[in-house]
Amino acid sequence: MGWLKTYWLFSFDDYYDPENTNFGNLRVYNDDIIAANSGFPTHPHSEMEIITIVLDGELSHEDSSGGKGKIKAGEVQRMSAGNGIMHSEFNNSSNPVHLHQIWITPNKQDLKPSYSQKDFSKLLKKNSLTLIASGKKEKNALQIQANASISRGTLAKGKSLKLKIKPSSKVFVYVIEGTLDVNGQAFGKNDQARISAEKALSLKAKSKCDFILIESWN
Repeated sequence: MGWLKTYWLFSFDDYYDPENTNFGNLRVYNDDIIAANSGFPTHPHSEMEIITIVLDGELSHEDSSGGKGKIKAGEVQRMSAGNGIMHSEFNNSSNPVHLHQIWITPNKQDLKPSYSQKDFSKLLKKNSLTLIASGKKEKNALQIQANASISRGTLAKGKSLKLKIKPSSKVFVYVIEGTLDVNGQAFGKNDQARISAEKALSLKAKSKCDFILIESWN
């Protein structure tokens, strides 16, 4: 598709790798750039928690549950596809839109479809993680029906974070900008780290960093 520049981190559409269909409850992570006046026409989804993070530009959304609106840079949308939903995503502007779309397997089936979104542009914390979606009830975070959490992190050069994690959890890190050391290994822009069977997570910025961190559990 000439109007779509995309990077699929897991099996998706006509890309299929039986060894790369998921990581824990994380099923899809797509890094998309949609050209001006282009987008995805109405299409179905079911039994999936879909989170859309807009980095640049503006995306118009409309779905069969009554959800309708624009998702702007800094905003995050949560859509629970539940037992079935139809929706469209379109860039009606004259500039490209850059977004990340994340699909997570829900912890309950046959739910009623629902939709919400939130502006995190003024909530992102410097040199820290900002929780943007969670399967647990958390202040300021969008609630998803899944055993997972999604955070966005920013670190200035030389700054670091140390996190305790359960060995049974799976942690996925995707670098948006910069170079980030994850447990001593360097990851650059558009790189991903997949961590499992660890009790701790060490993150250190080799340069100014922006990244997404997803933790999932049983």
